[in-house]
Amino acid sequence: MSLLILGGTGTLGRQIVRRALDEGFQVKCLVRSFRRSSFLKEWGAELIYGDLKVPETIPLTLIGITAIIDAASSRPSDLYSATQIDLYSKYIIIEAAKKANIQKYIFFSILNAHKYPEIPLMNMKLKIEKALQESGLNYTIFTLAGFFQGLITQYALPILEQKSVWITKSKTTIAYLDTQDIAKLTIKSLSIKQSDKSILPLVGNYAWNSLEIIELCEKLSGQRSKIIRIPVYLLKFTQKFTKLFQWSWNISDRLAFTEVISRGDNFNSSMDHVYTLLNINSKEIVELDIYMQEYFTKIMKKLKELNAKEIVENTRF
Repeated sequence: MSLLILGGTGTLGRQIVRRALDEGFQVKCLVRSFRRSSFLKEWGAELIYGDLKVPETIPLTLIGITAIIDAASSRPSDLYSATQIDLYSKYIIIEAAKKANIQKYIFFSILNAHKYPEIPLMNMKLKIEKALQESGLNYTIFTLAGFFQGLITQYALPILEQKSVWITKSKTTIAYLDTQDIAKLTIKSLSIKQSDKSILPLVGNYAWNSLEIIELCEKLSGQRSKIIRIPVYLLKFTQKFTKLFQWSWNISDRLAFTEVISRGDNFNSSMDHVYTLLNINSKEIVELDIYMQEYFTKIMKKLKELNAKEIVENTRF
C-alpha cells in the first residue's frame, strides 16, 4: 500500500511517517520545502512537491497512491492562509482523491468541534468532515483533543527555566494523547475495514486541567512554577483586536479558542469502541504522568552532566 501523508513535518505528521515506514508501507510526503523536509527522506520517505496554497500542484501528487493520511494544518505563522490550507485545499484534495480512486482517506478533526461552529478552525474541520461523508470515499475521521508534546513548551520548559506559566481560571479538562500512540492507532486502522466511513475519537485515558499538569511538572522537576492567570475577557479583547487586521487574521482565529476555555468544557470521550475495533489494549497507551516522568528524567540527567562538565572546566589550571 502506498501512502501520501500531508503535514509530514508537523508534530503529528512526522510520527505517522515514522510509524508507517516501520510497518513497511511505501510512504510519500507532500512537501513545500525539500530542505526543511530532508529528515523525512533520510528516514526512507519519498518527497513530492506540493503546496496546499497552490491548488494546481495537488492532483498530480496522487498518482500511484492507495491511501491519504491528512495531518496538515495551518500554522499561526502562515499569515491569513488558514482558510486556504485548512478548507479550500482540502476540498480540492477530496475531489482529486475521488477521481484517483483513492481507497482510504484519513482526516484529523477536533473533539467537540460540533459544539463550537462559530470558531473558524472548528467550523472548517466540520465542513471537511461533511465533505468526506458526502464524497463516497472510504474515510476515517479521528477527532483529537491534544498532544503530550504541546505540553512541553506550554508547561514543562517554562517551569524548568523558571519562567512564567500563563493560564486562565477555566476548569477545562483535556484528555491529551502521545502523538506516537495516535500514529500507531492511525496506521492500525488502515487494515481494519470496520473503520471505514466512521468518526472515531482518539484521546488519552484521563482528562487533565492546567493546574493538575503544573502540579505534575513541579513534582517531577522539583521546582516551583510562576503562575500568571490571564482574565478570559483580555483574551477575547485581543482576539477581536487582531481580527481588525488582515495580517493577523490567523492569530485571531487561534485566539477564538478563548470561547472554548471560557466554557470549562471536558475534552474527553470513551475509547472502548476504538480499542475493540483496532484490537488494542488500553494499557498499551502511554499515560501523561509516565511520559512526563521520562521527559524530566532525561532532562535532569542532561542538566547534571552539563553542570558536572562546567565544574570540571572551571577547576582546570
